[in-house]
Amino acid sequence: MTTLQKTIDFLQDKMQFTKRSEIENICIVGPVNLPVKQGDFEATFQWYSWHVVDAKLSKEEVIDSLASSNLAFGQQSSVLAYGDFENGEEALIRMHSICHTGDIFGSQRCDCGYQLHESMKMIKEHGCGAIFYLANHEGRGIGLFSKSLAYLLQEQGFDTVEANHALGFEDDTRNYEDAIRVLETLRQKPVTLITNNPKKLKALKEHGLLADGHIPLWGGLTETNKFYLQTKINKSGHIAQQKVTVQ
Repeated sequence: MTTLQKTIDFLQDKMQFTKRSEIENICIVGPVNLPVKQGDFEATFQWYSWHVVDAKLSKEEVIDSLASSNLAFGQQSSVLAYGDFENGEEALIRMHSICHTGDIFGSQRCDCGYQLHESMKMIKEHGCGAIFYLANHEGRGIGLFSKSLAYLLQEQGFDTVEANHALGFEDDTRNYEDAIRVLETLRQKPVTLITNNPKKLKALKEHGLLADGHIPLWGGLTETNKFYLQTKINKSGHIAQQKVTVQ
């Protein structure tokens, strides 16, 4: 057996397909050991990534097509799992929408970076869980470039919803179906969601994946993001700080 074939065989064992539609599959790759350190916080997560592919492609064909697919031009989503995520009786998850400015640069215009890092700490402390990092959710689904334009409008007094509407978008175009399919592939038992967003709760509830309650995550309040956070509650229906039970 050639070295190339050994490589392909090894990688295929780390890949699995789950059906997205009649013409597309979601190809999930992992787990990959990912040691993480942020200040005093340290943990080793199991990292998964996923990519939507033609349903006719085999795993070997997916590997063969990587170099010509220009995947760098379209972000792929991923999962950070901790503990026995597949079998653990209780697992915390966060469906986290990518925020280039908040997660990477530490922008104080939002609370996204705070929520991401706090969720990782909560999951480690709990002992079992996962963060689904959703790469096509930038700016509530409008993309990074459009988000930069929305930020300019916000500097003129628009709130988040008004700015998105002014650019021709709905206030929130995010969809959680692919992430839920990946979740169902990695784990069949219910989960507890770390969120303030009722749309995320509704999406998981419709698939029968949600435990009885959720864990709210408020914090990271600054002078530069307090209007943004209040808009989440006033216009996007985000749940205020008390813990609630899904009916």
